[in-house]
Amino acid sequence: MTKERPGEITALSFEEALKELESIVHQLESGSASLESSIDLYTRGTELRQLCEAKLKDAEMRIRKITETGAGVKTTPLDVEE
Repeated sequence: MTKERPGEITALSFEEALKELESIVHQLESGSASLESSIDLYTRGTELRQLCEAKLKDAEMRIRKITETGAGVKTTPLDVEE
């Protein structure tokens, strides 16, 4: 686990945050961490989960905006009968 300052977590990409979160879950599930380390890991994991949720929500809103405004690429079905 990398120790980062709180503001640096927002600089992580979704994939980086998810990978670190998976690592934290593995460490917590293994039971190898001390109590204090487990608390730190849990805290970091909570922050990473919140970041991932926010990034997913943002992506969903962007996709919704594209589809609702019709700004997406228009395609025609391949099996159009004329």
